Parts: sequence; structure tokens; C-alpha cells
Amino acid sequence: MSATAAPRAAATRAPRRRRDLSQLGVCVLLLALGAVVFADTATLSQGLVDEGVVGPRPVPYVVAAGLVLTAVALAVDVLRGGRGQVEDGEDVDLSAGTDWARLGVLALVFAANVLLVERLGWVVSAAVFFGATAKVLGGRSLLRGIAVGAVLSLLTFYFFWTVLGIQLPPGVLDGVL
Repeated sequence: MSATAAPRAAATRAPRRRRDLSQLGVCVLLLALGAVVFADTATLSQGLVDEGVVGPRPVPYVVAAGLVLTAVALAVDVLRGGRGQVEDGEDVDLSAGTDWARLGVLALVFAANVLLVERLGWVVSAAVFFGATAKVLGGRSLLRGIAVGAVLSLLTFYFFWTVLGIQLPPGVLDGVL
């Protein structure tokens, strides 16, 4: 092969697409988070959970395994040259600014939920949180949101109690639930 043939052959090949290795940082973050969840879950005690009831330990292990598997799959895809596709059907006007007032109200609703969950209890606090969040995000009726939130919070309260053996705070409904 002559000296001029090599550059000509290189020029006729398709240009190599540069890999976006910054996505590997996301892989490392997911992997580290999975490792932290695994390590922290190993320190959990079973507490008052009976032998026959699924306790609080399996769920974090599943989450940690999901994080690690996602990190590995993403790393393989990135190293093979995969790239995420641009979202064509995005329903958000990117030229519009952030609605800081709405975001602030959501932050206040969340903070109120954190502060009131012990006093009011899970069911009441989560129902009010759900209804207020729905209303702030454009729901038509605050009362309908609270009613839906009450049903969902009752279901989660009894799921945690009966299936996981974890009692959420009953608050003002202590003795009723």
C-alpha cells in the first residue's frame, strides 16, 4: 500500500461518532448509589416483623439491584456508542420560564406534610398532601383531590401494616384505624 493510499482509505471511511463519555458519570453515580443502598440495607434489623411476613429488608435490596443493573446496562450502551434520542414529542414549552411561585407552593406543601405527618398521622397528612399537590398542579377540586388522597393513603397505610409489618403513624386517627 502506498503512502497516499492510507490517507485516502481513511477519508473514505465513515466519520467516527465521538462517544459521550459524560454519561459514564451517571453510571458511576448509579453504581455508587446502589452500593450505598446495599450496604445500608445490610444494617437494617428485622424489628418486630414476624418470620412469615415480608419485612422491610427485601424492598431496598430490589431497589439496589435495580440501580446496579441500570448502571451496568447504561455503561454497556454508552461504551458501545449508544446515545439517547432527542425527545420529539415533548409537551413542554422550553421557551417558557420556570413558574417559581408554583414551585414554592409545592415546596411549602411538602414541608407541611413532613412537619405534620407525626401529629396528624399518615392517612390525614397524605390525603391533604395529595389534594393540595393536585390543586396546585391544576386539579379542579381540592375536595376531590383530598378524597382520592384519603383512599390512597388508607390503602398504603394498611398495605404497610399488614404486608410489610410496618406501622405508619396513625396520628389523630389512633384507635380508629
